[in-house]
Formats: sequence, C-alpha cells, structure tokens
Amino acid sequence: MKSGVLIVAIVLIAIGVVSLAYHGITYTTREKILDFGPIKATAEKEKTIPLPPILGGLALAGGVVLLAVGARR
Repeated sequence: MKSGVLIVAIVLIAIGVVSLAYHGITYTTREKILDFGPIKATAEKEKTIPLPPILGGLALAGGVVLLAVGARR
C-alpha cells in the first residue's frame, strides 16, 4: 500500500510541475477547406486547451501531501 501512495504522489507532483510550466495543451487538427472534384485543400489549425495555474498548484500540493503521509507511515 505504501508504494502505491508514493507512486500516486510522484505522478501528481509531475503533473503539477508540467501544468505550471506549460499553461496548456496544444494540438493540431486538419480541416477540409475545399473539396471540388479533383481539387482538394486542407488546412492545419492549432488549438489549445488552457490549464489554469490553480489546477497545477492543487496537483502539486496534493502530491506533496501524499508524499509526506506516505513517508510518515
């Protein structure tokens, strides 16, 4: 049980640090612009899912708390 709590704590800390560092997840989609017989055109558009800093802070704090509780047991 102790190792499971430590693994979850480390994963939460990593997610919190990454969330605070990048502020969002960016991905690319390909959209069809023109499809007229043999003529086809597509465009790649970048979209971003914003991650609020409070989410990263909460994940980081939760990981630290779990790490402290897991080390205490």
